[in-house]
Amino acid sequence: MVNFVVLDGLKYTSSHEWVKHEGSVATIGISDHAQDHLGEVVFVELPEPGGSVTKGNGFGAVESVKATSDVNSPISGEIIEVNDKLTGKPGL
Repeated sequence: MVNFVVLDGLKYTSSHEWVKHEGSVATIGISDHAQDHLGEVVFVELPEPGGSVTKGNGFGAVESVKATSDVNSPISGEIIEVNDKLTGKPGL
């Protein structure tokens, strides 16, 4: 049996993305369950700040030793910032 962390304040999609609203800013990520199934992440494709995302559409990808998975946006909006640390350490 595997236990996964479900964090307070996050809203999850059926495709394992999550969103956290903080005022007019929202942060998007992928669930522990998705990360566990992917295995070791070796590359993350990030969107460009200043671009936009549409609810239900892909905006990036996560590549692991097992597979590559699109990351779909649970909301629509403008990208104001990305986690650049993922470029050098995609497993974060």
